[in-house]
Amino acid sequence: MNGVHESGLPPALRSGSSALFKRTIALSLKKWRLEAKLAQKDAAGRLDRTIQHISNLEAGQLPTAADLELLLGLYGKADRISFMRELLSAARKAKNWWTALSGVAPKWFDLFLGLESGAAELHSFDTVVVPGLLQTREYATAVLRGNAELDIEQVQQGVDLRLGRQQILDRPHEPVHLWTVLDESVLHRQRGDEATMRGQLKHLLDMSDQPRVDIQVLPFDAGASPAQEGGTFTVMKFPPEMENDPGLVYLELLTGGQYFEKIEEITEYQRALTRLHALAADQKTTRKIIERAMKEVK
Repeated sequence: MNGVHESGLPPALRSGSSALFKRTIALSLKKWRLEAKLAQKDAAGRLDRTIQHISNLEAGQLPTAADLELLLGLYGKADRISFMRELLSAARKAKNWWTALSGVAPKWFDLFLGLESGAAELHSFDTVVVPGLLQTREYATAVLRGNAELDIEQVQQGVDLRLGRQQILDRPHEPVHLWTVLDESVLHRQRGDEATMRGQLKHLLDMSDQPRVDIQVLPFDAGASPAQEGGTFTVMKFPPEMENDPGLVYLELLTGGQYFEKIEEITEYQRALTRLHALAADQKTTRKIIERAMKEVK
């Protein structure tokens, strides 16, 4: 495969997490089984296992190397054995950089962190606060202090976790492409003191100059869009090396994260984003809106 380094993994996947590798293996096994026109019972028979075992593998449970090879041979994908074994090994060895900080984040957020760390593109619509990948330390601190259940140490850990996520914006191998649409109200919703807000807005201006960061503001007087009724959401797309992954949509709720992974669901949110991009101000006008908001900070 083009771009494969000594590890056997393409550069685009080398920053991935265990969650990312597990997802790739699971989606590939399911897709290739379906392409081979085989039922789960056929795969189970080849491994002398239960149908539930095959279902578990297609849901993210890691197979043994032997089972992986048997399944790929059954599916007519023997040429993918070497690459998939590399993924399997990577999934078992991967260590998440956020482990020491994860105590402050809910357990369900681990999956999001793992997938985000390996994403190629992130497209979001944000209606309440500046997205975490674009927050300054001061702004992030102010946001987290709004949670009365967090003590000082937990707030600090949460800020470190949020800023640590931003490494995907300048990682050595293919930084993520971030394209966000911010509702204009986000620019005026006070978080912290005046200096914090001005610093955050200045940071948005600076980040908008980055080649792989696109920021648009949805003005107060923009036309209506169904997406505005649904609130904040993120569409994740993964490297082309994850050939069987259609991406996903993520919504963060009060009680946990919700993922939409069906093609028709992803397509619906992509349509919403296309509409939002059309309604939002262009890059030049967006900068003017942000600059105006900076002058209005009180």
